[in-house]
Amino acid sequence: MTKNVLSRAFKPVNISRLAAGAAGAAVAATFLAGTPAFAADGQGDRMPGAQTSPQRPRDVTADTVVKVAESQVGVTENAAGGGTPFHKWYMSSPRAKETAARDGGSIQAYANAPWCAMFLSWVGEKTGARPTMGWDAYTITWAQWFKGQGHWGSVAKPGAVVYFSWDDKSIGSIDHVGLVKKDNRDGTITTIEGNTGNGKVEERVRPASHVVGYGYPQYKG
Repeated sequence: MTKNVLSRAFKPVNISRLAAGAAGAAVAATFLAGTPAFAADGQGDRMPGAQTSPQRPRDVTADTVVKVAESQVGVTENAAGGGTPFHKWYMSSPRAKETAARDGGSIQAYANAPWCAMFLSWVGEKTGARPTMGWDAYTITWAQWFKGQGHWGSVAKPGAVVYFSWDDKSIGSIDHVGLVKKDNRDGTITTIEGNTGNGKVEERVRPASHVVGYGYPQYKG
């Protein structure tokens, strides 16, 4: 795994580090079958980047979010680095218009862009966790949003959004994002990630030394 693999160039103007399967458990299938195209939360379209507090969480647990992410393990990008359902969904979402306007470039530029953040944004949308999980294609801005909301820390929790850097521990150096499945209590964490070095959604074991921080969606319980 190298930094260059994970941060394939996508620079609509000033973005250099965009973040963005197999059948899953029954709970994942339940959510995937009947989820509306966009959650009508009244607040989510402003996230990340909104300065107001997110709405109260829906009836969503960390376990549900992890299972839906796991249900996509095996989804693979095309030879151009795009072509996943997560690219297609993000490009059709209102968030793509917002982030393209914010960062420059066009919505079409997302078609073959690095997709780890788009994958997790899709998971948040499908489960209804988006009001407190946020959605974005740019890892750094997304991490800054969690920190600004006061939902940022250094403890690995199931369902947390985990941000990695291969350089240092600053938010500005973030290269990649995933979802925490568990803390292995041995200096590593198990994650579900899209846009891995293999170009897939995969379950990975990562050293905690590569973690910049964790964003905490507000789950039930």
